[in-house]
Amino acid sequence: MMSDQPLWRPDAVRAQGTQIMAFAQAHGFNGDSAITDLWHWSVHNASAFWQDIWRLGEVQSEAPYEEALVEGTHMRDARWFTGARLNFARNLLRRDDDTPALIFRGENGLRRQLSWAQLRAQVTALAAALKADGVDVGDRVAGYLPNLPETIIAHLATSSLGAIWSSCSPDFGVRGVLDRFGQIEPKVLITVDGYHYAGKRIDIGAKVKAVAAELPALVRIVMVPYLDREAMPPSLPGAVRWENYLSADPGPLSFAELPFDHPLVIMYSSGTTGTPKAIVHGQGGVLLNLIREHRLHSDIRPGERVFYFTTCGWMMWNWLVGALASQATLVLFDGSPFHRDASVLWRIAEEEEVSVFGTSAKYIDALRKADYAPRDRHALDRLRAVLSTGSPLVPEAFEWVYANVKRDLQLSSISGGTDILGCFALGNPAGPVFAGELQMRGLGMAVEVWNAEGRAVRGERGELVCTRPFPSMPVAFWNDPDGSRYHASYFANFPGIWCHGDYAELTQHDGIIILGRSDAVLNPGGVRIGTAEIYRQVEGIDEVQEAICVGQDWEGDVRVILFVKLKDGTALTSDLESKIKARIRENATPRHVPARILAVDDIPRTMSGKITEIAVRDVVHGRPVKNTEALANPDVLAFFKDRPELAH
Repeated sequence: MMSDQPLWRPDAVRAQGTQIMAFAQAHGFNGDSAITDLWHWSVHNASAFWQDIWRLGEVQSEAPYEEALVEGTHMRDARWFTGARLNFARNLLRRDDDTPALIFRGENGLRRQLSWAQLRAQVTALAAALKADGVDVGDRVAGYLPNLPETIIAHLATSSLGAIWSSCSPDFGVRGVLDRFGQIEPKVLITVDGYHYAGKRIDIGAKVKAVAAELPALVRIVMVPYLDREAMPPSLPGAVRWENYLSADPGPLSFAELPFDHPLVIMYSSGTTGTPKAIVHGQGGVLLNLIREHRLHSDIRPGERVFYFTTCGWMMWNWLVGALASQATLVLFDGSPFHRDASVLWRIAEEEEVSVFGTSAKYIDALRKADYAPRDRHALDRLRAVLSTGSPLVPEAFEWVYANVKRDLQLSSISGGTDILGCFALGNPAGPVFAGELQMRGLGMAVEVWNAEGRAVRGERGELVCTRPFPSMPVAFWNDPDGSRYHASYFANFPGIWCHGDYAELTQHDGIIILGRSDAVLNPGGVRIGTAEIYRQVEGIDEVQEAICVGQDWEGDVRVILFVKLKDGTALTSDLESKIKARIRENATPRHVPARILAVDDIPRTMSGKITEIAVRDVVHGRPVKNTEALANPDVLAFFKDRPELAH
């Protein structure tokens, strides 16, 4: 049961001082229901709302827009801010002074800082070099890079020219990179000699050569010497060191002013069920959506320091970069968050005076398991918000954060995805936090929970949908000329309605509970069960480090199979099995109790760190996993294969 009592509520002064409350009051909404009233207004007056976001963000546009929203017969037909001509990079580089724009910290102790002026200068030099190589509007530039300042510089330089940016982190294997970049045929590849992780120096020179050999459209390979500052570029045609590539005399920075929906970035689905979908996002939609999320839902202000633990293969990296539009200072980290001990990220938060700290639910759970309490070891005076995404944050994790990180803190569990480069449900800096709940539906996002009959429900579980168009809908999928893959991905379940693929519940507090991905929902005896409901119970048991559960077809029905990764030195005894089953039965329902519990050495996850039930389900049923290159640790699938306990 969820609690009716909030874990945290901002005091009146803090709530009144938030940007979301000022925005609500400017629209005539006051009192306890101000933010709820604002949400209802925003979804029923979408044109006016998004124009207000345009003004809030002081969007710079060479040509003014004619109409904010032109609706069509289908959500996909909507057109936003017609006639406007703008540039994403221009709106992120509006400052040109000596205050910090980027602060980089590496696990090897490296610290670098770039001012806004230095950031702009490097973007200018790289843009000139790319232009000299023939990079023009619509060309693709790909980054096979860690979370470095150069990665952000490359993204902004690409955008300034009207070219399209796409990135993968260097831990991706050759096939995983080619499954992505092979679709989009980049003209330039920007990469590194290697990277640091968990105390290891990992050279990727051989992978870069293999990738480049399969990208025939490449005219240039630019190498950032990160592992070794003296490293030379690979012996490949057109390969050059970063320092030698930047233009020595670039002239002033200019921006290609292009339509609102001009492609900005290509991102990719996880690819666990086949070739990753190459999702094209438009520059105006991304810009407006991130202004909304950063300014109103996260209360980010100029000069604040914002951190998110992410790699360049996850959408949250792009989310973080967008905070430059709010004139925030970005704190970047590359490496293992547990190198030597669990203090790595919290030491950075303390030393760099981070205000907004973003991470994943799995990281918070790992801290819980390690019994590490940041509040006892670090002065987190500036920290006012912790953001969590990637998977549902269980109620016990909410309680742990308030007990072990900071008492006066907004904890925002947020949820959306690569598909929209943003969130459908996220934080309310002026409102209460309830354990296990995402605080509110996103302003301007007509989010509802629908049952199988297509009826909106509250207090019941169903599909998370969005019933009206929004600016950050993808422009298209790459190489999907008739839009059939796009349509099948979002509009096949409910005609004309965006179905996001999350199993969710709308609460009495107007918050959202995410119960897992719809394609991983269990269905024993015809009763739908979200996997997050089981994980919540199992991962609260001291002996269990992590778990994954799937449904196995069994005698005309489905039975629940639970795999557990146990703490070192722990065995799966009959007593522990009974303990797990009893906890699930007492705190969920008998339907949730697994038919089999099996121990495994590790659990498969995607490159962005999400566990992948679909791959395990395929292995359990003897089906091939369609794309093991999408997994960070595909070898662990062997732990799930040919288990006699699962045989008929």
